[in-house]
Amino acid sequence: MGRRFPALASQDVEDPIAPPQVSVQAPLRSFVAVGDSFTEGLPDTHPDGRPRGWADLVAERLAAFEPDFRYANLAVRGRLMGQIGGDQAPAAAAMRPDLAAFAGGINDVARPNCDLDEVCEQLEQCAAMLTASCLRVVTFQPMDYTRRMPSLRRFAPKVAQLMEAVERVREKLGVIVVDLSVERVFDDPRLWAPDRVHLSYEGHRRVAEGVLEALGYEPLFDWRAPLPPAKRPGRVVSKWSDMVWVVRYFAPWIKRRLTGTSSGDGVLPKRPNLLPLLEQAVSDAVNGAGLNGVGLNNVGLNSAGLNSVGLNSAGTALNPMGPALTDQAA
Repeated sequence: MGRRFPALASQDVEDPIAPPQVSVQAPLRSFVAVGDSFTEGLPDTHPDGRPRGWADLVAERLAAFEPDFRYANLAVRGRLMGQIGGDQAPAAAAMRPDLAAFAGGINDVARPNCDLDEVCEQLEQCAAMLTASCLRVVTFQPMDYTRRMPSLRRFAPKVAQLMEAVERVREKLGVIVVDLSVERVFDDPRLWAPDRVHLSYEGHRRVAEGVLEALGYEPLFDWRAPLPPAKRPGRVVSKWSDMVWVVRYFAPWIKRRLTGTSSGDGVLPKRPNLLPLLEQAVSDAVNGAGLNGVGLNNVGLNSAGLNSVGLNSAGTALNPMGPALTDQAA
């Protein structure tokens, strides 16, 4: 039996998914997420084609306990830590939600001239801004990509420095850290999309359960458990999969790096306003593309339309190289 929410105890109402060993301090009535494509939810989608992902799944679960629960998601694919902390975090802090989540820095790590000291400082400033305005703040230690793509071990020292910054905000500011770096289940290619750098629906679903657990809720399933064994693709299939990946995903990423462009150019946040889930969906339908910039004109978020990524989860078992850096091919 889960613990009662303190605010609801007098009504003898219990939270059905709060674990006995962890106290849920207070109801969470609002949630704002900021970050890059990991938090935007690519390439997982709602039935109508809008990006979904772990943050939306967390919001849907929390909304089940609070009829007036509100949610905003300001994350945009390809964003660097400075953009997340400089543009998205101030807008999120101004909303003063009960819960905020942020993730970033991996896009910076993938760039050769990245100043990691500056990126870590930006991460810590982002955390400080959010913790000053929000009751609870969540962030992540990134997945360990080295077993999946050994060729990217050269980024390991940079990632380690970024992880040290995450540990500092946990110690100094009380940020809740979901440590995905130690979870070997994310070595499974079935948790990843065909581009090998974004999570599939199953991957997002497991991250959502990890966040809920960190917040003091009991997951609905064992999100750390390995998937059932799958037949490994043959050598020919694997080689063909690699060639398709190079043409469809890696080559376009190289082109963007050479031209100084980003997959996030012209993309707006999918949920820019702190609104109830259903109300935002109706607003999206009225606005056509499902994106608008109301209330964000002063925080540096542009107002062009949404870029389609055209990704799906088919064939993920044929990706032997797996994930590396969450937005590298974004």
